[in-house]
Amino acid sequence: MTAQPPRLTVADLGAGALAGGTGLAALDGSGRIEDPLVLVDLGGDTTAEVAARAAARVRADGRIFVGVAAEPLPETLRPLLTALDMTLLSAAIASTDKDGTDHRTTRPGHQVCVPVADVEGEAATLAAVVASVPQAAVVLGQVLRATEPLPVAAALDVESFAYSMLLGGPEFRAWYDERGERSLPGLVAEPVLVRRDGSRLMITLNRPERRNAYGRQLRDALADALRIALLDPSVERVVLDGAGPSFCAGGDLAEFGTTPDLTTAHFVRTQGGAGLLLSALKDRIEVHLHGPCVGAGVELPAFAGTVTAAGGTTFRLPEVGMGLIPGAGGTVSIPRRVGRWRTLYLALTGRPLDAETALGWGLVDAVRPA
Repeated sequence: MTAQPPRLTVADLGAGALAGGTGLAALDGSGRIEDPLVLVDLGGDTTAEVAARAAARVRADGRIFVGVAAEPLPETLRPLLTALDMTLLSAAIASTDKDGTDHRTTRPGHQVCVPVADVEGEAATLAAVVASVPQAAVVLGQVLRATEPLPVAAALDVESFAYSMLLGGPEFRAWYDERGERSLPGLVAEPVLVRRDGSRLMITLNRPERRNAYGRQLRDALADALRIALLDPSVERVVLDGAGPSFCAGGDLAEFGTTPDLTTAHFVRTQGGAGLLLSALKDRIEVHLHGPCVGAGVELPAFAGTVTAAGGTTFRLPEVGMGLIPGAGGTVSIPRRVGRWRTLYLALTGRPLDAETALGWGLVDAVRPA
């Protein structure tokens, strides 16, 4: 496998240039996907018919397809842009044409393109990431495609099936072995604080010494608090925030890989986690974020109907670099805010997203003074 991915024109893609047009990715001798990422050059004139054929090829292929564009995109490419896993678009070019059509958008709030300063540089970065953890990267792309049309509960199941599978894979094992063993956190009396304020239920993540890491104790206490709101009709509003320097710095790394078996891990995530509860409370819950929000600290808030962030807040999805995918609901919650295309970009790069950009993308609804 090489970090230099295949690069096709739209016409070549539509003509079935990959794998003889079968739609199946070739595997190497060890069963790994060859060329897990494919670049698609979106420059030049393309008819609607050719773009539609290329889109069909993408949808039939399980690899990651990334469009690259350094010029405004014509309307004829819209079906292909939707089918691609993301498109890197030069931030220097105009996003709209003279009649006002926004070529980055297929429906309101779901941006299919990622504006970047250096299209070729970003393409090389993505290729290197995918080459280093091809299984996790490709599985993430497949999960994002599969869960896009599903109801939340079913989508969370798909995410968890994939996450459990990757927990048993070589990429996570390599990360885990390199990291080494860590001491499990001790028990605390109140990992989550809960109080009533009239018709409002106030919930505060309360493990500031661990930056409110989403470990077993905090997860269980948060889920219990959210169930109060679901069972008590007098709770008209739920306000969730976090104590200390960060709302939540993601899963507790000391607990990674410690569940007795992968099947149990699946049920803990889906039946014992907070994602489905937050989704059920969407119209009644607001989340106030601050500090570095990582992994679950991004994924869980994205389920809420209202999300605000203090100035200086950052958002990061690091799981792919660990040989995993977001596992606290992020493949479900974040795409419903920013689209699957930008979700994949955030997860593959693992870079922090600043609060103002998050606001522009729709990941948060307002930015508060720091």
